[in-house]
Amino acid sequence: MSARRRSGPEARRRKDHAPEAALSASLHESIDGIGRQDWDACACPEARDGGRPEDPFTTHRFLKALEDSGSVGPGTGWSPRYMSVESDGEVVAVAPLYLKTHSQGEYVFDFAWADAFERAGGRYYPKLQIAVPFTPVSGRRLLARPGWERAGGEALLRTACGLAQSVGLSSLHVTFCTAEEAEAGRRVGLMPRASRQFHWFNDGYRDFDGFLASLASRKRKAIRRERERAASFGGTIEVLTGERIAEEHWDAMWEFYQDTGARKWGAPYLTREFFEIAHRDLRGDALLVLAMRGGRAVAGAMSMIGRSALFGRYWGCVENHPCLHFELCYHQSIEYAVAHGLERVEAGAQGEHKLARGYMPVETHSLHWIANRSFADAVARFLEVEREAVEDEMEFLADFGPFRSDAAGGRSGPCGREEAQ
Repeated sequence: MSARRRSGPEARRRKDHAPEAALSASLHESIDGIGRQDWDACACPEARDGGRPEDPFTTHRFLKALEDSGSVGPGTGWSPRYMSVESDGEVVAVAPLYLKTHSQGEYVFDFAWADAFERAGGRYYPKLQIAVPFTPVSGRRLLARPGWERAGGEALLRTACGLAQSVGLSSLHVTFCTAEEAEAGRRVGLMPRASRQFHWFNDGYRDFDGFLASLASRKRKAIRRERERAASFGGTIEVLTGERIAEEHWDAMWEFYQDTGARKWGAPYLTREFFEIAHRDLRGDALLVLAMRGGRAVAGAMSMIGRSALFGRYWGCVENHPCLHFELCYHQSIEYAVAHGLERVEAGAQGEHKLARGYMPVETHSLHWIANRSFADAVARFLEVEREAVEDEMEFLADFGPFRSDAAGGRSGPCGREEAQ
């Protein structure tokens, strides 16, 4: 994993013999070594005519913003090793691969694994990670052109595992992948892991009141009181996207992000430059909900907009006001999703408090390959027990959903649906 690997057409190639076609794989230390057109043809083919991508986090522009801003790269513990798979000179699959020297910014926690392995005398770091850095959002991680999903995805997995093995790394991890990718990983020998998040699903509501009508009376009244309390902060709420987002709005979000990051993680993951690049390149993908008072933003939430989902990401404030966090992060997101016909809102990691606000538990997926056979066997046993615990927990949580027993989807509301990918 040395810096001798080059990007572009001269990048070192590793042969992969997929049964469907003769494929070759390349590693790139910059996403520019693959190029926007080839990357996005694999990551978001649905947006080729200028439409909105299903997953804004795997677009070339988002990953390049992380790289160009220094949020990933030297000194961050996230060293890019983007993968591409080619057939007859055409890029047919890509993946955001990183060499990791820690487990921060992943949200699928393997700290206990690392501790156990190193206590036994092993060296857990560095490791390989196929992921979107700092982003607990489910979606495709093995990005292939239409028709190349199986061959391209399996070639990416085999190449990444082979790379880890050839240079003596402890492990490979694929986080927040789809259920289909988890099954593909199982076929080639990776261990699947289940976790859970809370997502809100749109049952064709006409407006926010339509959503409230689907809730039990007590829950409906609680949300209305919560919104009334949030509105009493003494200002107005602005919902901004695209050209309506100005540089001063990003300045405010950076201030909020710093405060929240310092309290949660010790140091923010994203650099100030990321927000500057976001103003230039990501405004069309972003949604900012700001609480304005006296001409100043006192709190705000940032989401990213996909073709069928809204993805909540960052929240922060410089003044504390009751219930304002719930309003900006959850209720305003639901209003936006309903108004724009989005199927769901993904509210990020953690947070059983989301349940009372209509966000129901859904299963998320990851894949893991560990070189040491004895340790891999121990992890496999742990994952089996953990999977059963996650299933039990989701069933338990669904019973406490806020939906009326006669509402669409039954007592647990839309929880029973498979997560849309």
